[in-house]
Amino acid sequence: MRSNRQGEELNAAATGASMTGWEFAWLDGLAVASEPSWSYLELARLLVRRSFSVLDLDTGGGELLAELAPLPPHAVAVETWARNTPAARERLAPFGVPVLTEMPSEENEFDLVLSRHGRLPAADIARLLKPGGTLLTQQVGSDDLAELNTALGAPPPHPRRWDAEVAVNALQAAGLRVTDVREEHPLLTFRDITAVVHHLRTVPWQIRDFTPLRYERELARLTAVIRARGEFAVRAHRFLVQAERSTEA
Repeated sequence: MRSNRQGEELNAAATGASMTGWEFAWLDGLAVASEPSWSYLELARLLVRRSFSVLDLDTGGGELLAELAPLPPHAVAVETWARNTPAARERLAPFGVPVLTEMPSEENEFDLVLSRHGRLPAADIARLLKPGGTLLTQQVGSDDLAELNTALGAPPPHPRRWDAEVAVNALQAAGLRVTDVREEHPLLTFRDITAVVHHLRTVPWQIRDFTPLRYERELARLTAVIRARGEFAVRAHRFLVQAERSTEA
């Protein structure tokens, strides 16, 4: 009978990964993530500086919104994942930012809506934006790290297509005017199999039935590839969209 030692060791190593918010400090030295040619943080900072009200959708642990401080007088975050909500509230409390667990119910409330790697509910965004207000979003596309799933013999990460064209069509159908669209496939390079396991445990939607023991055979094959090549590189999928609500709305 084949030993489960490797799977047990990988499972034990991965339990040390941070599982709250969207901080990936554990990647240091184990993997290298290339960034898109644009800086979402800098684009968001410019918009925040000229806004009086901002909504951050799917804020995670509040990391990015806190980094954008000083924030407008009216700033609100939404985080629906129960694992992240306490961390977001603790991080954003010093800025006076409430963290909701559902979308605000008001209309025409925000000058700016931000969504980085979160949901993009076009109709709600159009409802919440003031006339002349702006949406800035960076999304993870449906082809994200699909080569990792293939290497491990797992189903594709997303059953439906999600890319810039699909997002733009949805936003335009909701009445928003798209002003900027960018889409790229930066590389994520794994230098150790432990980083692969960390990643798959931190983002469980990549391979929904993943455990190190269930995928022990496939992880062993990928370990051999990394040892032979020194790394295993896969393509991420990122796209950025900026849109505005008409001043006539």
